[in-house]
Amino acid sequence: ASQLGIDVPADLRSHKGWLGDLAERALGCDAASLSEPDFTKLGIELKTLPVNNKGQVQESTYICTVPLKPSQQGPWLESCVYKKLRHVLWLPVQASAEIPLAERHIGSGLLWRAPEKEITALAQDWEELMSVIALGKFESLSAQHGDVLQIRPKAANASVLAEAIGPEGQTIQTLPRGFYLRPHFTNRLLTEHFLTN
Repeated sequence: ASQLGIDVPADLRSHKGWLGDLAERALGCDAASLSEPDFTKLGIELKTLPVNNKGQVQESTYICTVPLKPSQQGPWLESCVYKKLRHVLWLPVQASAEIPLAERHIGSGLLWRAPEKEITALAQDWEELMSVIALGKFESLSAQHGDVLQIRPKAANASVLAEAIGPEGQTIQTLPRGFYLRPHFTNRLLTEHFLTN
């Protein structure tokens, strides 16, 4: 942060996403807010993974926004989730609250290409979740839906709304939604590639 001339906040409570933004700037990501992988020419997404003292991820990992209109929805292989998760640079980061943010370490990066079994699991969840979205029944979705992938509200506060198509085909306003990876998915990934206990 000091090399880039960026101020480090006291904590991340009101600066969610700051760490990911810092890593993107430091490593030269060029996708900005596009729904493409962060390194567009390489087709690689960058994801930071906050880990506790045991090296475990304790929260879901945000991937991208959920398309709420039929005109924005397409097949799995053209989806933002597929494009972003087929090839990822994972960066574990210390997240223990007792360590001041400026003193936390970034761990060794893991350059990961999603194996076929993971792609299949992601595709199954995505198709089930998107079938509910396509019917305009997203209000019925909870964080419990999906084995490795889930949909959750994604907004700074309840006043931020997005346009969507409701169950009767009508235009409605609702909270924006995001796709998230469940912690057991990212923890399994870390366990397979790093020595954790």
